[in-house]
Amino acid sequence: MIATTSNREVPTVELESLDILWFQVSGTLCNLTCHHCFISCSPTNKTYGYLSLDDVEKQLRLSVDQGVREYYFTGGEPFLNRDLVPMIERSLNYGPVTVLTNGTVLKEAWLERLQSAAETSIYSLEFRVSIDGPTSEINDPIRGAGTFNRALEGIRKLSAYGFLPIVTMTQTWEDSESEEILNQFRKTLKRAGNERPRLKILPRLKIGAEVERTSGYETYEKITPDMMDGYDASQLLCSHSRVVTDRGIAVCPILIDSSGAILGETLNEATRPFELTHGACYTCYQYGAICTNPSSRRSQDS
Repeated sequence: MIATTSNREVPTVELESLDILWFQVSGTLCNLTCHHCFISCSPTNKTYGYLSLDDVEKQLRLSVDQGVREYYFTGGEPFLNRDLVPMIERSLNYGPVTVLTNGTVLKEAWLERLQSAAETSIYSLEFRVSIDGPTSEINDPIRGAGTFNRALEGIRKLSAYGFLPIVTMTQTWEDSESEEILNQFRKTLKRAGNERPRLKILPRLKIGAEVERTSGYETYEKITPDMMDGYDASQLLCSHSRVVTDRGIAVCPILIDSSGAILGETLNEATRPFELTHGACYTCYQYGAICTNPSSRRSQDS
């Protein structure tokens, strides 16, 4: 679909169906300060705040009428929210759940409860752990000193409680190095008790902290109306997903810090079409719905 804004054509995407509901449970607060974070999360970034258990339960009930089939928890670092475990437990009554975490603050008491919840639910519980390389030499300059070993310990804990985490890494190396990086990562994860490594490579999103680390989007890195002609819009997250934040309903977890990202106060208000004017939209156009679990063109599972 093409809409006209300010006398120029801009491509827009309709919300075809609300299949996935995200919860920005810890806002922009994180225990780490990663140099490539697309919303510049940190221990001091309070642009977005925590969601309460009541907030989540309310949206879970409302999501039924919207036809939501899957739930994601993100941040910041979701496990900084002390109510995350009961939030997940409640959500597993409604559908499959995925938690995006850096893996550095996991407690065995939490994982014991979540293991029990997963075993008694008819729906799946997935964890995605962010580690940006198979060694501390690759990961730590981006995510902080000591984070590689701490995240790997999180993988060990998840594996010990029967979970099979998806390890996501933002590509900061040359394409020619990818095969070697992936093979090395599989060996590292197996040594950590993860017998069936699942790896997903993510492209760089040139917004937030990444702009300072490398560069932002060029003016030509935009979606044009012609690019959308014949394109399968279901590849874009905004065609089937919305995000619950403490400031309203956002279009997607990547753009919450961008202008126009908040579409309304309620899920009903946030069903309107979204204009694809952001550089990050161009990345999603290239690689598909990179935030969700199904394989994109750049994901690698073993």
